[in-house]
Amino acid sequence: MKTWIDFDAAPVFAIALTDPIGGVTVCEGMVIEGPQGWGEFSPPPSSDGRQDGRWLTAAIEVGTVGWPDPVRGRVPVAVTVPSVDPGRARQIVANSGCATAAVRVGDSTGSLEIDIARVEAVRDALGPSAVIRCDANGNWDVETAVAAITALDRAAGGMEFVEQPCRSLDDVAAVRRRVSVPVAVDQSMRDGVRDGDRQRLHDAADIAVLTVGPLGGVRRALRVAETCGLPCTVAAEPETSVGLAGGLALAGVLPDSGYASALAGALLLSGDVVTPGRRLVPVDGHLPVAPMPPGPDRARLVDLVPADPPTVARWRQRLAAAQVYL
Repeated sequence: MKTWIDFDAAPVFAIALTDPIGGVTVCEGMVIEGPQGWGEFSPPPSSDGRQDGRWLTAAIEVGTVGWPDPVRGRVPVAVTVPSVDPGRARQIVANSGCATAAVRVGDSTGSLEIDIARVEAVRDALGPSAVIRCDANGNWDVETAVAAITALDRAAGGMEFVEQPCRSLDDVAAVRRRVSVPVAVDQSMRDGVRDGDRQRLHDAADIAVLTVGPLGGVRRALRVAETCGLPCTVAAEPETSVGLAGGLALAGVLPDSGYASALAGALLLSGDVVTPGRRLVPVDGHLPVAPMPPGPDRARLVDLVPADPPTVARWRQRLAAAQVYL
């Protein structure tokens, strides 16, 4: 497989986010061309070498073995609302055209009042019939989670679910026993579901959130969905339209669980590696499922190369280290 792809020629890109997400202010990564198409390698800074290997497997999947055939031509998507002030939250959801919002909460100590104001602003902007979910990204302990979920559910006028309230599966299970809001997990999916974990997973969660990059591609994520035995939805890290296409491919092959996929990430970027006409931005709250990702625009890639050589060198080193795990 390595002989089919010129990894050394993979362009590095850096695109500023419109708003910080969990302290991240820029989407960085590489786009990699395979014999059949392009993929994106953009693991977060916290990812280690083995996890980077999963991201690389996902990046080259479509360009080598391809994606499974979809069962849906388009999927409903949720707009992600970062930890922003209420005015900005209103603007993000109003401009998205989406009927579901995934609101980041719990990003800083003592932020519950701010989180409540953000959720109230999202409800005000979306109207009473829209759907709101919250993502705590594992930032709460059990007691904090129980109190926060109760308050945020009230502020939302009813939450669809809360995602990853705590870091560990056992803590999430403890929270689920004490709240009425459905609970979703993503970290357990990213770490893989082993046979012995299935009962623990069912004790902890009502919904599984799958992310293509950390799971190692669409096909591997699909196997996790079949193994976990929970209703599944799809989400993505901040990625360009090339990377988001993988999440859409996964959403397109999964049974319709009734949950919108958090794949409106192109709205979080100040630019993209593709031309405006090929950007994956929602229309009427949906995105199309395609057999291939959009190809990057060569001129834009030149403009998006990080200005500092150390950043380019760091990404080339990460890519080289990840190839060990292919």
